[in-house]
Amino acid sequence: MKKTLIIHPDDETTDFLKPIYAKIENKTVITGGFTKTEIINEIIKHDRIMMMGHGMPEGLLSVGQFEGYDFSFIIDNSTAELLKSKSDSVFIWCHADRYVRKNNLTGFFSGMFVSEASEANIFQLPTEKKLIDESNNRFSEILSTHIEKPSDIIHREVTKEYGKLIKNNPIAEYNHQRLYYA
Repeated sequence: MKKTLIIHPDDETTDFLKPIYAKIENKTVITGGFTKTEIINEIIKHDRIMMMGHGMPEGLLSVGQFEGYDFSFIIDNSTAELLKSKSDSVFIWCHADRYVRKNNLTGFFSGMFVSEASEANIFQLPTEKKLIDESNNRFSEILSTHIEKPSDIIHREVTKEYGKLIKNNPIAEYNHQRLYYA
């Protein structure tokens, strides 16, 4: 049975992502309190790596949850080479696509993902809480039903099912266009 590592820095603004991995049985969830060296050791010990939260093209932000890292990256170029050896990784953070492509990684990943009103405002999308919550919650619910499948199937099924929201939800439409598999 595959051992899955989930790196999801504790941050209430990304709690909507927790259902994605809630039903995975053989998992280790890290939300903070580890050093970069300890994270690297955990990546080595696990078969599949899932990383989610807030991020930038340079990597997954630690949001002050990891030892020695205030608002720097807990996943960055220093972990990229190790992640190349893992199959079917999942990268869910804003601009993860740039990180994945730059480092020639594989898996299911997102581009810019609007999950808050401030982000919606920047991209001139509606800032209605109802639309944002619907997009966030439906995305996580759909992804949770496919999360233990290979990444190409995750991509196909999530884009198909999440795509049903795009007619009535401009947030989901924006995010739907930024879901990838490599």
